[in-house]
Amino acid sequence: MPGLMLALALAAAPTPPDHVHQYRDVVISPKGDLIAAIESDDPFASEAEPHPVVVMRSAKDGAVIAKYDPCAKCFYSGAAWSPDGSGLVFVSTERKTRTATLEVVRDGKTAEALVFPGLLETPRWSPDGKTFAVLATERPRKIGGATQAGAANVGEIGSATDEQRVAVLPASGGPLKFLSPADTYVYEYDWAPDGKAFAVTAAKGDGDNNWWIAKLAAVGLDGSFREIADPGVQMKWPKVTPDGKSVTFIGGLHSDFGPTGGDLWVAPFAGGKAVDKTPAYKGSFTSLAWRGKTLFATAIEGDHNAVLTVDPASGATKTLLSGPVSMSSGEGKVSLSADGKLLAGVAEDFTSPPHIGAGPVASPRQITHDNDALTPQVTARSITWKNDGYDVQGWLTGPANLEPGKKYPMVVLVHGGPSSAVQPSYMWKGTTNDLVQHGFFVFQANPRGSFGQGEAFTKANVKDFGGGDLRDILAGVDAVEKVAPVDDKRLGVYGHSYGGYMTMWTVTHSNRFKAAVAGAGIADWVSYYGENGINQWMVPFFGTSAYKDPAAYDKFSPIRYINAAKTPTFIYVGERDVECPADQSLQFHAGLDAVGVANSLVIYAGEGHGIREAEHKEDLKKRILGWFDQYLTQS
Repeated sequence: MPGLMLALALAAAPTPPDHVHQYRDVVISPKGDLIAAIESDDPFASEAEPHPVVVMRSAKDGAVIAKYDPCAKCFYSGAAWSPDGSGLVFVSTERKTRTATLEVVRDGKTAEALVFPGLLETPRWSPDGKTFAVLATERPRKIGGATQAGAANVGEIGSATDEQRVAVLPASGGPLKFLSPADTYVYEYDWAPDGKAFAVTAAKGDGDNNWWIAKLAAVGLDGSFREIADPGVQMKWPKVTPDGKSVTFIGGLHSDFGPTGGDLWVAPFAGGKAVDKTPAYKGSFTSLAWRGKTLFATAIEGDHNAVLTVDPASGATKTLLSGPVSMSSGEGKVSLSADGKLLAGVAEDFTSPPHIGAGPVASPRQITHDNDALTPQVTARSITWKNDGYDVQGWLTGPANLEPGKKYPMVVLVHGGPSSAVQPSYMWKGTTNDLVQHGFFVFQANPRGSFGQGEAFTKANVKDFGGGDLRDILAGVDAVEKVAPVDDKRLGVYGHSYGGYMTMWTVTHSNRFKAAVAGAGIADWVSYYGENGINQWMVPFFGTSAYKDPAAYDKFSPIRYINAAKTPTFIYVGERDVECPADQSLQFHAGLDAVGVANSLVIYAGEGHGIREAEHKEDLKKRILGWFDQYLTQS
């Protein structure tokens, strides 16, 4: 009886917390005595993003020293300390009007250094503390990033693009001076030690689309621009070496700008060939930071996140800190003091809520206790297995209270990307947690194509979408069923973005799953190539464009196999999704209708690649739970 099963599961579920205190953009001061963070209380009863406050704390015990909230209708980001620790800068953004203010804290008071008719990101002080640099987009048509809702496609298409540029202004306040070219989008930057130039990753034209072909370049305070290197890989975290002679960066195969993973690369700042210094490393670097002559890095290594030092000459690594937790800060995964001896950052896992940790790099300790009363809402464990010669890992979460002898349905949640990795974060609300509270296990695999096991593993799905990665996932389900009370007759599959594609692919290639949810998926790679706003991302994975070799793309298009589909499928997408346009979901919906497979399609008005409006998020959650309840709550 499905109703009785659901009632029993809900009755045994833990009581969720009223709210969780969240920490973002944590940065430790150069001396290591203070911490700044952007904090908020996230309520259980609302899907709306809570208003944040900038909080300054003691790094010793987490005591709150001051709070700053200069704009009641704004969101804050980009906190950064001055080199001497006497000042703090952050960005205040009013999203509806797309205007931003550069706020500076000195002597306990905030002051506006700049009010800008557009978007500002990543403010950074010059090495001498006299100048601010910032990434600025003047009068943008949309919020930056391909996951945001796209601008309306009307008028002459492609005639205007938003360009994010490096700009500077005096730290005392004053006019903004743009430095990088007006036709070039700058993604990331780092000051050179002499304060006269920047290392940047940049590409001409549409910033959403061209990151995959960005080049490493130098921008001078005099407005000069020159190419440093074109390594043929996607680049993140460019960092100029202390002697100013080289640039280190993370390079590798990436499907998205956000998630980071790859090897350590080095290029001469004067220009020349970039070299991969860690081709054999069995992990994925996620951020870099120079402190003195030491290069610090963070990395995903299997089911652990680690803090390491790396020798850029030999590629040798030394692990300083490692654990099965997620790490985050305003400067990568951890923030380091000027001497590299102390760190600060946020740590959490599936059963432990977020807290700020700080202290010696190898042994930080918890210094905030806002969430100490919160309890685990789920059970969680790392699952490892072998398939096709690969070591594969995933995460299994399930109900906190299991009935002896009872088997439970399970939803396989496929992550997006594909270049990404599932990371442990506290489960207490949201669709994944709600599935568990409804009595489902949730299995999230990191199959080939994911970060965490070296660049060869990340590249293993090139020209093989839905092939080896689906086999890895199915083998993972087998591994789960050996250690957990999962009913193989009540399996569901669910994913968003690449996970939505994988769901469409799975239901046209397997009858193992009894229900499916495909969010922002891809049904036809050939038509998708001409519809989406980021088609540059596909070339490294398919080896060429869809126009030069359509057969290479057709081979992996779920719509070509629609006659094999039998699984009831709920489909959803944002109306203005730039990454995975709504037409792809419409095609799959029409295909399932044509072959008589039960399905439902919802297109959320005004939404982009992520469903962000609170009303839409709540509606989507109810529909997903209802779909799986309908098809999986009885054997």
